[in-house]
Amino acid sequence: MKKHGDLDLTEHPVTGEKVYEGVLLHVHRDTVRLPNGKVATREYIDHPGAVAIVPVVDGGEILLERQFRYPIGRVMIEIPAGKIDPGEDPLRTAQRELLEETGYSAREWRHLGTIHPLVAYSNERIELYLARGLVEAQAAALDDGEFLETFTLPLTEALNWVGDGRITDSKTMIGLFWSERLLRPSASPGSGGSA
Repeated sequence: MKKHGDLDLTEHPVTGEKVYEGVLLHVHRDTVRLPNGKVATREYIDHPGAVAIVPVVDGGEILLERQFRYPIGRVMIEIPAGKIDPGEDPLRTAQRELLEETGYSAREWRHLGTIHPLVAYSNERIELYLARGLVEAQAAALDDGEFLETFTLPLTEALNWVGDGRITDSKTMIGLFWSERLLRPSASPGSGGSA
């Protein structure tokens, strides 16, 4: 029996073409050589990367957003998030997006991790942050055509909303789970929340 990691699973690009170039997304179709020597087609979406922020207000509640998402056809409940601009540091993106979408800045920032939400058809990565010590800095400055509503919810209730299907956005679910791990009373500093 082979050990984990012994098998080379790498697919090597042979040819590639850009099928569509949009404002945000770029669709590619590549021909690749598989590990067994055969060729296959891979279509994927090139994404610039994004950030998502779990903002914790004084008292421990989470600042969430309600926003209509056209591809799903309904209002979704999410944590604040946004696209990383070319050359922009992800922490700077997180600070900018929190301020623009909610009007808040934060005194304390912690990187929670990196997620790849759509690995079967996109190279998108999302850098997750926890933001604490929120300070109301300005009125929200939403992008043209962006409409959302912010509200607060206790973390335990937000996690219940994940459980009953009211929150289904993956970045929000992961951000809430990570935050619960870090914010629960039994978590000691630097422990990552393990009891």
